[in-house]
Amino acid sequence: MGRTPYRGLTWDHPRGREALVAAAGHCGIDLVWDVHPLSGFESTPIEQLAERYDVIVLDHPQLGDALLHDCLQSLDEIVGSDFVGPSVASYRMNGRLWALPLDAATQVAATRVDLVGAPPRLWSEVVELSRRTPVALSLAGPHALLTFASICVALGEEPAAAEQFVSGPTGRRALELMVELTRRAPRHTVTLDPIGLLSEMTSDDTLAHCPLVYGYVNYASARLDRRVTFTDAPSESPGSRPGSTIGGTGLAVSARCDLTPELLDHLKWLLSATAQESFIPAHAGQPSRLSAWTSDQVNEPVSDFYRATLRTISESWVRPRHAGYVGFQSAAGDLVREVVAGAVSISAGLEQLNSQYVGGRIAS
Repeated sequence: MGRTPYRGLTWDHPRGREALVAAAGHCGIDLVWDVHPLSGFESTPIEQLAERYDVIVLDHPQLGDALLHDCLQSLDEIVGSDFVGPSVASYRMNGRLWALPLDAATQVAATRVDLVGAPPRLWSEVVELSRRTPVALSLAGPHALLTFASICVALGEEPAAAEQFVSGPTGRRALELMVELTRRAPRHTVTLDPIGLLSEMTSDDTLAHCPLVYGYVNYASARLDRRVTFTDAPSESPGSRPGSTIGGTGLAVSARCDLTPELLDHLKWLLSATAQESFIPAHAGQPSRLSAWTSDQVNEPVSDFYRATLRTISESWVRPRHAGYVGFQSAAGDLVREVVAGAVSISAGLEQLNSQYVGGRIAS
């Protein structure tokens, strides 16, 4: 009898699905990929996924819960250092590497330059632009918190650097900025995840700019009738750090998986220069290798998406990865949304946010 096929799980978008499925079709092993929506990728408990799948595309904040439940295998010997920003570091905990940086992404600015001209570079310029054209923040699900955190980074403070999530002065400034921008934004955009926001920007002319949204190379294609121009995330002042929270995806192997040399070779190939610079971009994917991000061949069809945002991902903030963080991220996203909508005051919201963060620290 033959071996039971390996089961893989990724997220249901061409960027997350097409390259993995295509590569599995000719890798010489029996690997079947299932998909779940972006919301499932962001919040489904990793220990539940690891009970059913051999290879899992995950988000680095899930590592704390994964280590608590001992449900992943380490992959220390597989990758080198030629990857953008903190892509590799975000998957390393307790001296071991728990996932491979398959896909690199961070929050960047998205602009319809045909509608507004040159993209704003500073947060003050974003506010000014919002007074004359539709501008929206990414606020659905956990993205309300991630937008808030990135603005704090731009204001000079990395969240979660101390026992509290963020200091009062920085948090207040960030929330005041979010309240002002959301007050003028098209109302329905509050419910749109990054895919929804970018899809709207490329389907009609109702949304001209998102100052912070996870970059999706698919929406920068020169073949689109309406394409998005991606640039570095906004800074507070000229030359200061662009505030952004790294995302992207990692390939993890569950504890249940029989990691054969053949499967290991396939995972290594997905991280190789050949795959990252050619195969993955050709199949709607978003590579993580620095050599791909700086390649003329990779950048030309997507209007310099990678080079135009390289500084932002190089300086991006890595979220906490302790056990319990994913639950905090979901609850805190709801709370930030309530503050931005005016249902909770800024002062009360900050107090609750910091209280939730301390209470959610199950393990360091």
